[in-house]
Formats: sequence, C-alpha cells, structure tokens
Amino acid sequence: MKIRFGYVSTAITLWDASPSKTLTFTRYQQLSEKERKTKLLELTRLNLAHTLRMFYFNLAHEIELYRLSSSIVPLATHPDVLWDFVTPFRKQWKEIGQLIKKNHLRVSFHPNQYTLFTSPQPKITDNAVIDMEYHYRMFEAMGVEDRGMMNIHIGGAYGDKVETIVRFHENLKKLPAHIKRAMTLENDDKTYNSEETLIACEKETIPFVFDYHHHMANLCEPPLEELLPRIFKTWDHVDLLPKIHISSPKGEKEFRSHADFVDLEFIMPFIKMLKEIGQDVDFMIEAKAKDQATLKLVEDISKVRGFKRISGATIEVK
Repeated sequence: MKIRFGYVSTAITLWDASPSKTLTFTRYQQLSEKERKTKLLELTRLNLAHTLRMFYFNLAHEIELYRLSSSIVPLATHPDVLWDFVTPFRKQWKEIGQLIKKNHLRVSFHPNQYTLFTSPQPKITDNAVIDMEYHYRMFEAMGVEDRGMMNIHIGGAYGDKVETIVRFHENLKKLPAHIKRAMTLENDDKTYNSEETLIACEKETIPFVFDYHHHMANLCEPPLEELLPRIFKTWDHVDLLPKIHISSPKGEKEFRSHADFVDLEFIMPFIKMLKEIGQDVDFMIEAKAKDQATLKLVEDISKVRGFKRISGATIEVK
C-alpha cells in the first residue's frame, strides 16, 4: 500500500510566490479602461509564473499532488468583467499543462464555499455553474481536462436537509455533463456528514473526496470502517486513486479549525484503517503550513515502524 502526499496552492517555503494575487472589483472600477486591461494581464501573468514556480518546487521535492489556486485569474467570473484569460497566455497555460502531463502529476481545484447547488435561489446555482465552467476552462487551457478534478461541498441545509438534498440533485442538472465528470464531492464539518455525502455521490456517480478531520467533527451513525469500501468504490469509474483530505484540529475549543501542521496521533487511527484495507490513496494536506506541513508529516510517518519513505512525498505501508 502506498500513500502520496500533496498540499494546497502556495509553497510558503518560496519567497513571494503566491499564485493568488488579486484585484478587487472596487479597485477595478477606479481604473481607466486601459489600466483595467493592463492590471488584469499583469496579475494573471504573475500568478501563472508563480504557479509554474510551485510545480518546479514540487518536482524538486517529489510532490506529485497539488491543488491549484482558484484565484489565478482575477475577476474571471465577475459579471461586469468576464474577460478572455486564455488567449493572451496560451503559451504559459500549455507550459504548465505539459509539465503536469510529462511528470504524471495529479492536480485539482477547490472552488470556494459559494459554489454550491443547494440554494433555493436560481441565481446562486447559475453562478455555481459559471464558477465550475471557469475552473474547467483553466484545465482546458492547460490541456489536462481529462485528468483534473474540481472538488466542492454539497452546501448548506437551509433548515431542512431532506428537502435541500432533493434540490441539490435537481440543481445539479444545470451543470454540463462534461464538467460534472470532472467533479468530486466532500463531506462537511457541520452539515452533510460522510454517510449523507456518500449517498449523494453514489446517486450521481461522483467520486467522494473524504475529509477525515471533517468526519471527526461531524460524525455519522455507521462506523467509518463500513463506509470506506463504499467511498473507495465511488472512484472506480475514473482513472485516479481515491483522494483524502488530511488536517488536524487547532485545539479542543477550535476543533473545526485547521492547525498549522498535522498531528500524527490524530490521524494514526485512520491510517491504520487504511492499512487494514490495503488501498493506495492520495492525501491532500490542508494544514496552514502547507508544503512544510506536508513534508513534515511524511517525515513523521516514515519514523513509524512499518512505514517507509520511498520518495520525497510518498510513503509505503508494509
């Protein structure tokens, strides 16, 4: 059994490397037409350059998993801006995509918490479709739309979980089929738990990105040992390993908040479950220290008997 490790968006080890430099719409409105275009191009060019830096950093450390920033393109989905962010940067997008494909890297996006399909307001659903289309367009620009995945949560329950999940399935019909095929769902730490999310995934044939920290904060009735085989089965129709989100609580009073690093003691019971099943998985680390937390966790696990580090960010479990 093998576990690969990755991190989210920004390698904080690198100096001034954020791929999420942005522009507020208020500031955008204050600029002239020429200044607006210049600023959008300038920031996108910088974010793409920093994204490329991140990939070279990952390759140097043998990190094969990476979650791309959703904010590479400023104001990409704002209704009063909507601009062509592909044509001016075709070379840069393709360079990133070629690097991903050549090195068999696994990439993903995680649209923000407002990208949901549970709202009773049609406008919210329409905006969710627009946001998913934006992320998919970035995959297309890189030429990795056949392997990149976009992860979202089911969303709020609006006071009635049963009614809302019915609405979720109905609203999801608005999402184009090719984009839905690149979509995953994640269990939430407050609303839809692991069992509820799993049922939705099974109904829609969507892979389930299991979040262990969220599961511990929002337990469901069936034991995790029973759910895991079903969770892994949701990945059968895609050529990817099951992905799992890993983090640990900031503290007892802030249990849902992510700590800077991952507490091995917190996740070890779960790793032992995986060992019993023998399923290869990918761990996306959602800790505040990002790349540093990822590499530290790999090092911490490699010191445990029966766990062998076989690359910069891959562990073999014996």
